[in-house]
Amino acid sequence: MVYLRSCVASRHRRMTTAPLKWQTVFFIFCVYGMDFVFCQARYSIPEETPEGSFVGNMANDLGIEISRLISGKARVVTKGGRQYVELSRDKGTLVVKERIDREELCKQTTPCSFSFDLIMENPIELHRVTVEVQDVNDNAPKFPKGTVNLQISENTETGTQFLLDSAVDLDVGVNGIESYLISQTDHFKLKINNEADGNKNVEMLLQRELDREEGDELKLVLTAYDGGSPKKSGTMQIHIAVLDVNDNAPVCKQSVYKAEIIENSPIGTVVTAVSATDADEGINGLVSYSIAQASVEARNVFDINTETGTITTLQRLDYENEIGYQLNIKAMDKGGLKVICKVIIDVIDENDHSPSIQLMSFSNVIPENSPIGTTVAVINVEDADSGKNGLVQCKINENIPFRIESSLSDYYALITDETLDRENIPEYNITILVSDQGSPARQNNKTISVKISDVNDNPPEFSSDEYKTFVTENNSPGVAVLTVKASDTDWGPNARLSYFIEHRNIQDNPVSSFVSVNSESGVIHAIKAFDYEQMKTFSFNVTTRDGGSPPLSSEVTVTIIVEDQNDNAPQVLYPLQTGGSVVAEIVPRSADVGYLVTKVVAVDVDSGQNAWLSYKLQKATDRALFEVGAQNGEIRTVRQVTDKDAVKQKLTVVVEDNGQPSRSAVVNINVAVADTFPEVLSEFTDFTHAKHNDDLTFYLVLALAAVSFLFITTVVVIISVKIYRWRQSRVFHHSNLPVIPYYPPGYADTGVTGTLPHMNNYDACMTTDSRKSGCKYSTLGGQSVLVMDPSFTETMQRAMREKEFQQDSESPEVVRE
Repeated sequence: MVYLRSCVASRHRRMTTAPLKWQTVFFIFCVYGMDFVFCQARYSIPEETPEGSFVGNMANDLGIEISRLISGKARVVTKGGRQYVELSRDKGTLVVKERIDREELCKQTTPCSFSFDLIMENPIELHRVTVEVQDVNDNAPKFPKGTVNLQISENTETGTQFLLDSAVDLDVGVNGIESYLISQTDHFKLKINNEADGNKNVEMLLQRELDREEGDELKLVLTAYDGGSPKKSGTMQIHIAVLDVNDNAPVCKQSVYKAEIIENSPIGTVVTAVSATDADEGINGLVSYSIAQASVEARNVFDINTETGTITTLQRLDYENEIGYQLNIKAMDKGGLKVICKVIIDVIDENDHSPSIQLMSFSNVIPENSPIGTTVAVINVEDADSGKNGLVQCKINENIPFRIESSLSDYYALITDETLDRENIPEYNITILVSDQGSPARQNNKTISVKISDVNDNPPEFSSDEYKTFVTENNSPGVAVLTVKASDTDWGPNARLSYFIEHRNIQDNPVSSFVSVNSESGVIHAIKAFDYEQMKTFSFNVTTRDGGSPPLSSEVTVTIIVEDQNDNAPQVLYPLQTGGSVVAEIVPRSADVGYLVTKVVAVDVDSGQNAWLSYKLQKATDRALFEVGAQNGEIRTVRQVTDKDAVKQKLTVVVEDNGQPSRSAVVNINVAVADTFPEVLSEFTDFTHAKHNDDLTFYLVLALAAVSFLFITTVVVIISVKIYRWRQSRVFHHSNLPVIPYYPPGYADTGVTGTLPHMNNYDACMTTDSRKSGCKYSTLGGQSVLVMDPSFTETMQRAMREKEFQQDSESPEVVRE
């Protein structure tokens, strides 16, 4: 019994690689039989669709499960040698495999389509799919010649028509030639004639008579536009030479010439001859012939004698490539008048192709317990010829437990006809013989070998009981780290092994986020880069399963050990690198050789030799004064400190690890060589405020001017007071009055019991720079460290100036002395 099912559906899909929309339409017609299922489907896509573009979901459209596509070994079979599309079994989708050029595929034929077969086994299913290729406007109109020369008599009557060469556009439909436009002229206008076959003849109509005395030459431009979006165009230059007295155009003896030619005829074979007459006499009556309009293929195949009009072949014709041609022959006299004679050439087929045999599906190994009727091979038999030359019969050799059945056109199934016994006959050689019905008949044959295999009774075994491997951290994602290998003593599919990773968690993450295994080769790849500092080792199980039914499996443990890599630079813990203040280590000038200035403390989070740190002195104000311990980072004096050594010393220490390549860190250390605090304060105050000098230039200039003015004024006042007191003392001396010593009101002894410290103590808190210096003490790490704070000096200096100003105002005698 045969069941029929048909459905029609349409879907709109959008391409993801370009802003292009098309409509995909599929039509399904299914036939169910005892041993096969046959369906037809139809899709539609535009030409020039990029590779990998989606065509259709055949699994959904045909109602086929993905598992069925895989188990049935679904495959796409394309006739003709080129496969434009391919099937993704695991997704059930049909995608573009290579660029499709509609003009290359179908030339001018419309609609344009190509077909292929989707074949599955056990049971046999055949789905014939036709993909219609829609034309896009990718070809511009093109004239046969870039320039055409016309000779027109000056007495040509208005209304005379001049046939021009039509443009050829490889596109079809709306993308074909839509209109023509001629450059502006008072003499001519265009007339477009639509022929029954869809072509357009372009004629130039004379509107106003030509006058050779006004001009013996006209230059026009004929432009052809197609109907695509955007429009494409092609141009042809028309040069018109105005002649005298030629008033008769050639006339074809036949409006349509028909001819036949057998394919594979020798080059130079005469096809037919075109003849046209001209009523004019002399040179105006001479007619020449040329091909006015034809396809590119026709121009490459045929040639015409310009004087006799005889059409001959330039190459051998192939009926399977083209079954017919049409030529428009232009007959033109010397005066430029012409006529078009149409020639239709039919190609006659001959039996020049032998039948072809192609295995669509073939199981060269089948189990001995296969039931009768098991499909061994699906065979496609074709003949490129037509008619009886293309009718093919297929048969196999006798006395074997197989038979051949034909359920579909051009397709045959090789199936088992008896129970198989591997112990009796382990292998069969089957000869497939095909022949056509041509005269003489052509034949072809193909021999296939079918082996009989055992059932699946042996589980796979790994080559090792346990696998271990070492992987350096920071590996590239996707790198192969290990290959597990198993073997199976069974035959055929029973020995085809697949590898899987057992699902489990590692550090709360699935193992699949760390590694993956190639299901066919057993190669284990790292999914991401490993970090030794986070994970040093981990284990998982790999399972291998054969292709038997039911399948047999075994598993093995794989351990990956992560090796450390020098990917972390050393980190300096001490001394700290501050941004705003200057940190200085104090070294007294009395320090002996080997005096411990400070110690650089650094760590490295790597392990092993990658964490072994060494220290070296990169830069120093005086390299002869300090050294750094290569292993402990201690900075000590190399020699005795002298008075000639600069107070301010700057050291740069590099900390390197022992990795390959090594990584390093740099620390800058300021050292103050001084016994007294004022030296340190003066040097490092200048150092701290050096970066502020540019911003304070204006204020320094202003302060200098004010101080100069005050100084001059003070000097003048002091001189005036001295002169005045000298004169008073002279007067007092001469008056013989007793002398009483004078003490200013703010006077106090600054020795041992005074409330104010000695002047040198004031100097210890003052700087040569202005108002932003100050000092404070810090004892980091048990060493004498001086930290200069820019805000403290400014406060101290302002207080000192106010105090001096108060003393000057209350005790002018003290200022004077």
